[in-house]
Amino acid sequence: MTLTVQNSALILIMHYSRIMPPVGGQRYFTSTAVFLNEVIKLTISLTMALYDISSNLPPSSPATTLFSTLSSAVFTGDSWKLAIPAMLYTLQNSLQYLAVSNLEAATFQVTYQLKILTTALFSVLMLGRTLSLRKWLSLVLLAAGVAIVQIPSKNNPADVSHVKGLEDTQAKFLWPRSMAEVRELGQAAMAQFQRRSATYAGIDKDVAMHNPQLNASIGLAAVVVACVLSGLAGVYFEKVLKDRSGNPNISLWVRNVQLSFYSLFPALFIGVIFKDGEDIAKYGFFSGYNWVVWTAVVFQAFGGVVVASVINYADNIAKNFATSISILLSVLGSVVFFQFSLSINYLAGTSIVLVATYLYSSSHDRSRPPPIRIADYEKTTITGTPNYYDDPSFVLPKSPAMVEAMSTSRPGTPASERRFFLRDERKVSGKRDV
Repeated sequence: MTLTVQNSALILIMHYSRIMPPVGGQRYFTSTAVFLNEVIKLTISLTMALYDISSNLPPSSPATTLFSTLSSAVFTGDSWKLAIPAMLYTLQNSLQYLAVSNLEAATFQVTYQLKILTTALFSVLMLGRTLSLRKWLSLVLLAAGVAIVQIPSKNNPADVSHVKGLEDTQAKFLWPRSMAEVRELGQAAMAQFQRRSATYAGIDKDVAMHNPQLNASIGLAAVVVACVLSGLAGVYFEKVLKDRSGNPNISLWVRNVQLSFYSLFPALFIGVIFKDGEDIAKYGFFSGYNWVVWTAVVFQAFGGVVVASVINYADNIAKNFATSISILLSVLGSVVFFQFSLSINYLAGTSIVLVATYLYSSSHDRSRPPPIRIADYEKTTITGTPNYYDDPSFVLPKSPAMVEAMSTSRPGTPASERRFFLRDERKVSGKRDV
């Protein structure tokens, strides 16, 4: 449940942070957000790893012993194995920002579920996992549902908040029906000429800054590559977490420390310095940041820690299918906050994706509990051991006192037991006569 809410809220906040008005005339650099995401994950993982190690040490242990134990656990012989998924996760996070900047939040959430298919394929190839026919069918339905969502709808109205929207000849234009809509249309048109450069390239840059355009082709390509990287990194990380041959005593939080530590290098050198280094030096590292951007960064950092925990205690594909429930929340949030229009293609594709989720999660190979057996006389004791007198082979002994009591006018036993003893008495007397 925590992972579902986190995923749906993260996508909505990330999408809004990429289309909201620029802060101070500048939009934040995604490379800085990815780097800060890894820094926060490293801080959380370090804190939890120190707490985990301190619980296994004597209370009088000094801080130097604690940190030396953590250092030796982090930089162990097989820690280099985490460098591969660390680089893959960093590139995936960068592509995730690119995709969410060019797709609607609801469309991105559905398309991003292709990582379930890639994770399943890599699980079969790398972990030797066997999938049933039912699960393969659910994966095929998943791919079909995502493909249907990508079919463009011709009923979308033109976006007249920028000049590019008026150039789209395939879009449906909705004429204003009131004076208020006419004023809004005029204000949107005049906003294009308030800050414009003298060249065509300058105009494009100015328009792109204040009216970001969604490019579905770039967004779809970024999502597909991110899904492949997510599946490969997730399965590889699962293999490392569940491989106890190298160091069986290493904890999950130490693995998270290793993963976050190795993720800092590609995020810093490739993203911050190589990709956006010139612009960051000109405008500043935190240019374009506000509370929305910080919320997206923190949500993504906590989400990475939660995902690692789920992988350790559950199946990686099951984690992805559980995340699919966040589609419904993302759709509702997109309709409410971003005026997302639900087309027939989107509803049909999303429904198929949800059906695929149900087919995979509702597996029939679960073992049924054994049937409950009730004793014939239901006279067991509290401990579950049958009472001595509940044995059906047990017969009450016949004594002369009881036989004599039967001949009196005041029976000492109930009528059924009286008949029982009288019948036995006749049998005994008959044998004596013989």
